[in-house]
Amino acid sequence: MSKIKVRFAPSPTGPLHIGGARSALFNYLYALSVEGDLVLRMEDTDLDRSKAEYEQEIIESLHWLGIEWNEGIEVGGPQEPYRQTERKSIYQEYAQQLLDSGQAYYCFCTEEELEQERQELIARGETPRYLGRCRHLSPDQREEKMAQGIKPTIRFEVPAHKIYLVDDIVRGRVSFDSSIIGDFIIIKSDGLPTYNFAVVIDDVLMGITHVIRAEEHLSNTPRQLMIYDALNFKTPAFAHISLILGSDRQKMSKRHGATSLIQYREMGYLPEAMFNFLALMGWSPEGEEQLLSPSEIARAFSLDRLAKSPAVFDMDKLNWINQQYIKKLDSEELALKVRPFLDRSPYGEAIKEMDKDRYQLLIETLRDHLVSLSDICREVGVVFDELEYEEEALQVLKQEGTARILQILADNFPDSDSPEDIKQYLKAMIKQNQVKAKNVFMPLRCAVSGKVHGPDLPSLLYIWGKEETVKRIKQTLQHLNP
Repeated sequence: MSKIKVRFAPSPTGPLHIGGARSALFNYLYALSVEGDLVLRMEDTDLDRSKAEYEQEIIESLHWLGIEWNEGIEVGGPQEPYRQTERKSIYQEYAQQLLDSGQAYYCFCTEEELEQERQELIARGETPRYLGRCRHLSPDQREEKMAQGIKPTIRFEVPAHKIYLVDDIVRGRVSFDSSIIGDFIIIKSDGLPTYNFAVVIDDVLMGITHVIRAEEHLSNTPRQLMIYDALNFKTPAFAHISLILGSDRQKMSKRHGATSLIQYREMGYLPEAMFNFLALMGWSPEGEEQLLSPSEIARAFSLDRLAKSPAVFDMDKLNWINQQYIKKLDSEELALKVRPFLDRSPYGEAIKEMDKDRYQLLIETLRDHLVSLSDICREVGVVFDELEYEEEALQVLKQEGTARILQILADNFPDSDSPEDIKQYLKAMIKQNQVKAKNVFMPLRCAVSGKVHGPDLPSLLYIWGKEETVKRIKQTLQHLNP
């Protein structure tokens, strides 16, 4: 059996969106699971919309997600080049074969003529399609059109009344009737190929054995099967993976939130978490475990566990997965990963002035409050923001005996070398003054932060140090007794 080879072939007309990222991931996982190869090529024949910066962003997104390829863009390989615009002569060679065999012909129809034909078919209740107006032009008629300077397209002549079958790995057997498909363009008037023609030529020449792509490409399959047949090419196996829907079960769009992979990186999602999340959209492992490393997913991955039904982009699930991965990060690694977000925040300068130990402790103290890395910018506000009191905190501070406790703390708060020192001081203070712990810890938290909930209190107090802590307590006492 020949080596299994798959490909990911995006169009560089925009950033890599979630659906494209999942298609790339499934191809990558399948290649890993069978020790096959993954090819990356660019389908850039849409000259108006394709841009070099989008190509670069797609490549960066794939690298960020952890997807590597064996052949193609950046890597090279035996079928260079890997951009369709650079393979124009290859497509023209195969188009000429079809012209020579009578399976394709030049078409000189104008946009206006094609639109008129389309409207007439719609009016008759028929499927809009090209009816082959130029199919039977004589050589003299073609020469006359050429002499007029009309740049023709090349159309493929669709076989009449033929049923095309594909045994799709995900969707099962699907049949297509050629009678509802009009002769389609394979080479545009600018000499560039159309998608359905180029993709077949590329897949065959690059030795692609399995085409794993989104369900929306299923409608393209019959035209591609016709090209395979006409050129006597071996057909690859097809696997059309389910659509991704938003939480309202409508097709994913901007109204559901971020749609490009790069946006999730900028929002502070970890690549390992996104890898894990995307893998579970339309594929399921045998067990119940939801948190799986890339290597565990690759070992478990198989095409027969891909789902037919649409996958739902569950933001709550992504947030949960990301939070679990943040919790598993090494302390120093977490501090390093959140630093770029903090540097861009209003607290950037204050953070730079912190010593390393206190900075490390600050991040560790806030770890459990982070759903994404960017959340750190909100959470560090408890340390640097001016005191503002929640209503619930004010109610605690107004309780009988609270002012006395706060005054004792303000008068006796120690210099300390660690959060543990502060914890021991507070325990001793509680014992010495014969008060309940809840009557010290909660009022102290409310006095220094203005909130009833927050990160570990001794750690917070250590990060501030004695001077800032006492200043905040006295500010609260002044607020209670102006």
